[in-house]
Amino acid sequence: MEKAKPKPTSKPKTSQRLKTPKGRAATANRRLKLEYSNVKCALNHRSPFQLLVATILSAQCTDKRVNMVTPALFKKYSTPAKLAAARMGELCKLIHSTGFYRSKAKNLISMAQSLVADYGGKVPNQIEDLVKLGGVGRKTANVILSVAMGKPGLPVDTHVKRLSNRIGMTQQTDPVKIEMELNPFVPAKERGDFSLRLIQHGREVCFAKRPVCDGCVLNDYCPSAFSF
Repeated sequence: MEKAKPKPTSKPKTSQRLKTPKGRAATANRRLKLEYSNVKCALNHRSPFQLLVATILSAQCTDKRVNMVTPALFKKYSTPAKLAAARMGELCKLIHSTGFYRSKAKNLISMAQSLVADYGGKVPNQIEDLVKLGGVGRKTANVILSVAMGKPGLPVDTHVKRLSNRIGMTQQTDPVKIEMELNPFVPAKERGDFSLRLIQHGREVCFAKRPVCDGCVLNDYCPSAFSF
């Protein structure tokens, strides 16, 4: 019986590290597409409105926790009009476990009121309009565009920020600057899925403290591989 080959503990000597951020991003996009062929947003939703609510709640909270809260929330506030008329106390009770619930409740009500007053109760499909809503920054707006609208959008969360720096795709630390730098490196129609794949890779392999470099499909050129 053949003995199992030991796992590598350093970069493969035969691999040549890619030099440019664009090349690293293109290679990461290609390999992660093969590694995670079917990616989807982890937040449960059935409409752009529900996704908008869930994404606002996901700030400083896990997707798993948000998915535990939203069924009752969506049942009680099934439309922007109903959420716009919500009472703070009742809403806070429903979303309490997501953390920062008072701030989130205010943002949800403000967001819903804007949808009703300015957009006929519909979620707008332009980032310039989305970021005007309560609790909506570029990350949330890009989630809505890429996941719910099928439009180009590259959400930058903590995973995307960490991996884009580790892989050497950017040296920026501001999420908006990271987004702007990565956008030209990835085809517009693939930006949303690229973000989702980076997130999944960050959750399964490239952990914040102890990344599993031996099992990473990018370890032959990642500048940070095997350095932890």
